[in-house]
Amino acid sequence: MGPLTSQTLWSKRDAIDYSLKRRAALVSLFKGTTSALDACNADPYLLRAAKYHGEAVERLCPVCRKAKMFELRYAFGDQLGQYSGRIKTAQELAEMQSEYGEFRVYIVEVCMECGWHHLIYSYKLGDGKYRKPPRKVRTLEDEDYA
Repeated sequence: MGPLTSQTLWSKRDAIDYSLKRRAALVSLFKGTTSALDACNADPYLLRAAKYHGEAVERLCPVCRKAKMFELRYAFGDQLGQYSGRIKTAQELAEMQSEYGEFRVYIVEVCMECGWHHLIYSYKLGDGKYRKPPRKVRTLEDEDYA
């Protein structure tokens, strides 16, 4: 499957662009009203997720201006059941929109170098048909805590 297009994500709706909030956070940082420690405080789990599951994008980090950014796509929704909150690839999202009635995707940008992270975009996907959440299935993650 090639790059995501409007035909690929045919069910995309209710999009929210967080670029104004992102810009306000950057202005606050560069003015000095927010410290770099507060703005560049990515959780170690988020950095690890970006390293192993993130998709590199061509834009540079707006804070350190030397490292490329990584994007993570998180899918949340009642119909996803235990799989809600997981990171998904663009290909997986394109397939999921026909399998679930409604779920929201959140795209987070992360800089591996300085720790900058920000929610940049969110949208809903799904075919609109209600389905019961999948039955809980034991996974390897569950066995770690047993």
